[in-house]
Amino acid sequence: MCDHIKTMKAVILAAGYGTRLQRDVENSTCGRFSHLSGISKPLLPVGNSSLISYWVNALTATECVDTIYVITNALHQEKFQEWAKDFDNVKILSDGTRSNEERLGAVSCLQLSVKNFMIKDHVVVIGGDTLFKEDFSLNKVKEKFCELQAKSEDSNMVLSYQCKDEDTSKYGILEVDEDLRVLCMKEKPLFSETTSRRACPCFYILSQTSLPLLDDFLDAFKESAIEEKDAPGNFLSWLIPRKPVYTYEIDGRFDVGNLQSYVECDLYFKELHDVKSYMI
Repeated sequence: MCDHIKTMKAVILAAGYGTRLQRDVENSTCGRFSHLSGISKPLLPVGNSSLISYWVNALTATECVDTIYVITNALHQEKFQEWAKDFDNVKILSDGTRSNEERLGAVSCLQLSVKNFMIKDHVVVIGGDTLFKEDFSLNKVKEKFCELQAKSEDSNMVLSYQCKDEDTSKYGILEVDEDLRVLCMKEKPLFSETTSRRACPCFYILSQTSLPLLDDFLDAFKESAIEEKDAPGNFLSWLIPRKPVYTYEIDGRFDVGNLQSYVECDLYFKELHDVKSYMI
């Protein structure tokens, strides 16, 4: 760690219900995927490991954080607690919900984690259904965040990768200035609505000074529909004009949303040559 970052925590968002993937599994007639039924996406077998274990192993090996908090739901809590027995630095929290209709939303889950564990440090926020390509390095990300913190303790950092024109309408797209400071994030714009192709995955490093703004955001949207405050990108869009947010570019990601994307991710990691150095 550097002089400007003493300690950091990680929060892995794992309280979703994977409705699209589970629907695909139920509708599959080949029988190859029946073992995936009822499994939370972060616990899916990917290559020779569960998806979330890649994150825990890399975060631990790089000493990026001293504790990893995983927030799940009441339906999957027991399975996560069983999985976590292999890791000394992992703590599990349930959001108390048992169905997709009851879900709190990712931002509320992040706020619940911060309050429950009384987090005062910088926080690495990770989507539990996301993995990155082999070029991604936690050590390099940590170095970049350290540089940003040296300039301003309010600095936050997100990732981005170049997407195709036809895919802008699938993602949050970042528009940045010459210093790679994010000017705004457009949610699923048509390619004609922005010249940027910087898709933003769910991996943020939020400064400790930004954490209190979770309360402000959720208070401002307390009467809004869940869709307006669910995705972490909603909070990010709201944060950008209030605190400095910079981006760090990577090659790409795996976002396990449906059965096809799961199969592609699983195949990639079965062929991964150097698992021990992955994401380090």
